Amino acid sequence: MGLTTRGTGLLVAAAALLGTGWRFGYPELAVLGAAGAVAVGQAVLGAARSPRLTVHRVADPDRVAVGGPARMTLAVRNTGRLRVTSLLAEDRCAGRPVPVPLLRLRPGRDTTCGYDVPTRRRGVLPVGPLRVTRRDPLGLCAATRAYGPTAVVRVHPRVHPLEAVPTGAGRSLDGRVDGVPHGSITFDSLREYVVGDELRRVHWRTSARVGELMVRENVDTSLPRIVVLLDNRSAAHPDRVGGVAGSFEAACEAAASLVVAAFRQDLPVVLLLVDPADDRTADPPLDRLAAVTLTDPSGRGPDGPTVGGDRDGGVLGSTLTGLRGDRPGDTLVFLTGPGGRDDVGRVGALRGAYPSVLVGVLGAAGPTPSAAGPVVLDAVDGVAFAAAWDAVRRW
Repeated sequence: MGLTTRGTGLLVAAAALLGTGWRFGYPELAVLGAAGAVAVGQAVLGAARSPRLTVHRVADPDRVAVGGPARMTLAVRNTGRLRVTSLLAEDRCAGRPVPVPLLRLRPGRDTTCGYDVPTRRRGVLPVGPLRVTRRDPLGLCAATRAYGPTAVVRVHPRVHPLEAVPTGAGRSLDGRVDGVPHGSITFDSLREYVVGDELRRVHWRTSARVGELMVRENVDTSLPRIVVLLDNRSAAHPDRVGGVAGSFEAACEAAASLVVAAFRQDLPVVLLLVDPADDRTADPPLDRLAAVTLTDPSGRGPDGPTVGGDRDGGVLGSTLTGLRGDRPGDTLVFLTGPGGRDDVGRVGALRGAYPSVLVGVLGAAGPTPSAAGPVVLDAVDGVAFAAAWDAVRRW
């Protein structure tokens, strides 16, 4: 709560009139000064009275693709016993103010209003709380208070339809076997019995040895296990317009398209980031893609060390070493930007652990120099990547 410019000016004028009237013996000036001081005091008391409001907000939908429609609806109710007047309200959506009309609210009445949420850029948009400013009729004093909860609208990358999926590589306890016939089942591991398991899957010999019922776990070795590795290093996406790296946004669209295509075909897929500092493993893949941002391990900003400086180690080297040891899948898709061209060969060296390795260079102005091992797709944006992906559906 504080005085407005008008209130501050009136208070200064009132003090000057009071002082002048008492000092030089002009009672008229003193009366005018006292009236001004009383007006400011009443304005402060009036603005100090806090209206009792409840705010309920609904985002429809709360998850949307870039450019998709999303609307925020607010329901404001006066739970007090007095009529609420002289209110100015605004909501905060993605850091910008949105005016909310609140003229007069009778006791027990409510009003509903809504506005469109800007979805032009990918990200997690915080919305709220509602900030209500109460002014006195003369505009001398204003008090601003926050009401209601906040909401989050997640703007996901665009998803482009993909018709092709990579062929799988069979896995078994004896090693990896390519070209397994569709529908084959291979023993994978044993686990303890839980209520609901079929008794025909109980491994009786092991159960007798350990004293507990043990159940066989089988896997369909014909299904490809896809690992999508998104390069979120700042140096891999050096070109920016208005603070936005177009190649990184295109890489996010490509990753989202791959994840959605795998889910629609019931294929196991893992989404990983080169720099795990911004990884959100507890969130669904699309939510993670909405929240992921470029990172710079050096801490020197986008003009820091180049990708070549990471060649002898660094975050990419650590990530590739972990992928070589863990091998969470058999098909590796590495999505990077123009600054990651020099790392294509390092990713291709993982062919010993991943039978299928594909590299997508997003935002590419020209063809990437050929490297032994991986298939390289050069694409300007997500649409071009989807077309190139379907063109090499079996690599």
